[in-house]
Amino acid sequence: MKKRFVSTLLCAAMTAAMVSGCGSGNTSGGSTQAAAADTGSKKEVVIWDYFETDAQKEMMTSLLDGFNSSQNEYVASHVYVPFSDYEKQLTLGIASGELPDLVILDGCSMASFISLGLFGDISDADIKWDEYIQGPMESTMADGRHYGIPFATNCTALFYNKDMFDAAGVEYPDENTTWEQFHEMAKALTKDGVTGFGNAATNTDEGTFQCLQWLYTAGGSYTDIKGGIKAYDLMQEMITDGSWTKECVNWTQSDVNNNFIAGNLAMQQNGPWQIPGIAKDAPDLNYGVTVLPKMDDASGQATSILGGENMGVVAKDDTAGAVAFLKYYDQTQVMVDAMKQYGSFPPKTEAAKDAYWTDDPIQAEFITQLETSIPRGPSASWPSYSSAIQKGFQEVLTLSKTPEQVAEDTQEAVDAVK
Repeated sequence: MKKRFVSTLLCAAMTAAMVSGCGSGNTSGGSTQAAAADTGSKKEVVIWDYFETDAQKEMMTSLLDGFNSSQNEYVASHVYVPFSDYEKQLTLGIASGELPDLVILDGCSMASFISLGLFGDISDADIKWDEYIQGPMESTMADGRHYGIPFATNCTALFYNKDMFDAAGVEYPDENTTWEQFHEMAKALTKDGVTGFGNAATNTDEGTFQCLQWLYTAGGSYTDIKGGIKAYDLMQEMITDGSWTKECVNWTQSDVNNNFIAGNLAMQQNGPWQIPGIAKDAPDLNYGVTVLPKMDDASGQATSILGGENMGVVAKDDTAGAVAFLKYYDQTQVMVDAMKQYGSFPPKTEAAKDAYWTDDPIQAEFITQLETSIPRGPSASWPSYSSAIQKGFQEVLTLSKTPEQVAEDTQEAVDAVK
């Protein structure tokens, strides 16, 4: 799946170079309030999301406004549910029947919720299925049937503060940077209240998304924990000498980026969705992006983990409104405009050809990183795998167990997942 996804995305890039409870809870965005006040005889389409950044919220407002003004039959609104509670609320909603019409969710979670019956089969919808990048599209499917469409696709890479590197006389990281060199950079930059490196290692799948790539780069996988034990060694060495912030176990990706903008971190692991926020909140920040460090000179480019969201249609007697919203988003220009605001890559091949991604040097680094990005799973049991894996990272990063003991215990936990 990885190779097919990367091949499609890179072909798109090269082509461009030649000629990225229902009705309850806290809502966000002017569109939601305006829609609620002007439903009239229109049918409501309620969407759940967990978007945190201002850019993501503004994107959702624009998307809803565009859909609502494009037709007269439906009015769409959205409900914000915190990421940490998202899957719990979906599970409770399945039991209670209090669910929205559409769910925007992490792509790796969709398989498990399809198996739980949350999503309805929309294979007969008038959607251009074959125009999507294969990897993301397959994450919305089960047994050859369609339950939604990809919303965004992305990965993480390494952001670095150029001014801090220059002041310390340290060379910038690049595609040849090894873990040893990365560690030395982080140590040299850890001073005067600044920590060399930070990522999001919070005890949710958001933390798994950011930490798992280190395990893969070391030679492990989500089912082969012991094979990646060198990642645990690196983490504990850097936590011990203070060059990898110990606060990472409590930080979301937004927290990490906020600390990078504030000058508390010299390097951060994060995704392209942070770029619009940096441009808005810190337009003078002199930073660069490169691929994540590789383990040693003998290994190839480090992997990253394929991220992004899907839009799933909740199984109901009437799914016409939800499908209408998918068809609106299925339009190439609508998707391009939304992903420019959102800070991610479009999952549709034609949309990914836009020069906004292929011609920008920072965005282009993420395209390079996508070459070795791999999905979490895919597995209908992914939540159980993720929970076991992230518990292990928490134990490593808090120094509560040795790398050897964490590897043993985590391997046992993932082996027990059915």
